[in-house]
Amino acid sequence: MLVVLALLQPGATAPSAAGLPEGGGPSTGGEYRNAAAGTGFVAPWSWPLEPVPEVLRPFDKPAQDWRPGHRGVDLAPAGAVPGIVSSPAAGVVSFAGTVVDRGVVSIDHGDGRISSFEPVDPSVTRGQRVEEGQAVATVARPSTEGTRSPHCTACLHWGVRVDGEYVDPLGFVTDRRPSVLLPLHG
Repeated sequence: MLVVLALLQPGATAPSAAGLPEGGGPSTGGEYRNAAAGTGFVAPWSWPLEPVPEVLRPFDKPAQDWRPGHRGVDLAPAGAVPGIVSSPAAGVVSFAGTVVDRGVVSIDHGDGRISSFEPVDPSVTRGQRVEEGQAVATVARPSTEGTRSPHCTACLHWGVRVDGEYVDPLGFVTDRRPSVLLPLHG
């Protein structure tokens, strides 16, 4: 109730996506995109799909590395598959090929940051330098042959590692700073 009242005050701004629990939050890309409106936040990376995609499954890192979890986010490409996958930041392709039953592209962005995308049909090769926004793949449907249940049948799984640890990719494209509640009278 206080948040609603605070938003009704002149000059109030909407809370940022940072006030959401780690790995939780809105389920649509539009909500993430608009969360930082008017806050002066500039995302360090761009979204790998255009327009800003719906987040189908959020990041859910387990407490221990060996436990089940979701070490990335699943994004819904707008329109018909295949969707164009773009590099979220400049870097060098560290892997472009097949892992088990799906295509994967990994990009080393420097400073220990690596982003990976699957299932994709790569359009780049290992060692290739890419710029932010450059097409690197198209979203593909993974093979279901010989698997119990494919992870992402009509979506893009985007994972990010920093110094080998999985982190929430949305932290690179959305404002995750703490929310600030404004006084009712000020």
